[in-house]
Amino acid sequence: MPENHFVEAELSPHQKKYNGENGSGVVFPTVLIPNPKSVHHNLKELIRDQKPWLESLLHNTGAILFRGFSSSISSASDFNDVVEAFGFEELPYVGGAAPRTNVVGRVFTSNESPPDQKIPFHHEMAQVPTFPSKVFFFCEVEPKIGGETPIVLSHVIYNKMKQKYPDFVDRLEEHGLIYTRVLGEDDDPSSPIGRGWVSTFLTKDKTIAAERAAKLGMKLEWTDDGVKTIMGPIPAIKYDETRKRKIWFNSMVAAYTGWEDARNDPVKAVTFGDGTLLPPNVIYDCLKILDEESVAIPWQKGDVLLLDNLAVLHARRPFEPPRRVLASLCK
Repeated sequence: MPENHFVEAELSPHQKKYNGENGSGVVFPTVLIPNPKSVHHNLKELIRDQKPWLESLLHNTGAILFRGFSSSISSASDFNDVVEAFGFEELPYVGGAAPRTNVVGRVFTSNESPPDQKIPFHHEMAQVPTFPSKVFFFCEVEPKIGGETPIVLSHVIYNKMKQKYPDFVDRLEEHGLIYTRVLGEDDDPSSPIGRGWVSTFLTKDKTIAAERAAKLGMKLEWTDDGVKTIMGPIPAIKYDETRKRKIWFNSMVAAYTGWEDARNDPVKAVTFGDGTLLPPNVIYDCLKILDEESVAIPWQKGDVLLLDNLAVLHARRPFEPPRRVLASLCK
């Protein structure tokens, strides 16, 4: 570790220890704080200086929390600079379900659904073929109560589910999943999946929306007051080539337990790729496993959380305002 810049911190009991690829212990997530002996605490500059080491660390652990750098990152603009310091290409938010608002540059609000609603575990945009490889979060205003962003390692969930429900996992691998959502024209801020079709496809033109949906492999069925989107069959289990392991890459639990509003029935929101319904007992047991294996570090103002979207699922706990967490997606 570049001791002249960072110090790795332990935030017990908010971390877990696993065996790494080479058999060494891995602390999840890695928490990096400024080295008090160093005079350089500008996070943007430190990232540029140590980018290869940070990328290697992210590959090994799946998640890095940068804490204690609030002197150099306190605003959305500062966060945008930190994201750009990594040099990852921006991923436009096309096809996602969450209502979001662009703040500055490549920075958006995180899911704007009501604070009393829990957002279940998911890989970002796992329900569409083009998804981010990296997800950044930034705490601009820390929550009064709650509002953590729990995270969990995807390969751990795959292994647990494969051991407990081998036939179910085999069906997932064979058939994949179909995701179905009904969208209005405009965003519905009262819904966790309330993104309307105009902002989903970044156009008010139905023809252009259909073209962009087709590029995603998504089918559209227009109605008088909106559109039904049908995505899939799409794989629910992926193979992480860089780490040589299978991962639980889907939004199954999120869709089945959270895609509910005036237009959508969560039980019908996700099915096996052959159209058959999913078994509720397995879904809710998977949710239990996700919760048991997850960690949730309470947000502090100035925190930056970087996730490898192939390695880590994330969620959001309900909270009492104020809370402002921003996000950025990268290819």
